[in-house]
Amino acid sequence: MKTVQVAVGVIRRADEVFICLRPDHQHQGGKWEFPGGKIDAGETVVAALKRELQEEVGIAVKRCKPLIDITHDYGDKRVALLVREVIDFDGEPHGVEGQQHKWCSIHQLNAADFPAANVAILDALTTSE
Repeated sequence: MKTVQVAVGVIRRADEVFICLRPDHQHQGGKWEFPGGKIDAGETVVAALKRELQEEVGIAVKRCKPLIDITHDYGDKRVALLVREVIDFDGEPHGVEGQQHKWCSIHQLNAADFPAANVAILDALTTSE
């Protein structure tokens, strides 16, 4: 089974992070997630992250740092999440594609509301504080 590489951005402002709701028709639809998307062939993680966050949430990433890398097998799909904490950006994140979104305190994040692959991100966030 092929592994899909995904650049994921944890957009952070103090103790809050920006999350988006996956559309119902998508894999893991109806769950909250950190924005990002597939890494194209020949593209670096940071280049993919900058492109995806501009397209999805309308921000220009200025600085980011590695948070965690995760590989997760859903059975029907395997993903490698290359997660970067976005620590400096221009613009105010919003749902460019009409998706629901919100700022949420790290301490209010509930693992049950996220795809299984994202649980390790939540753990990394709570231990990095």
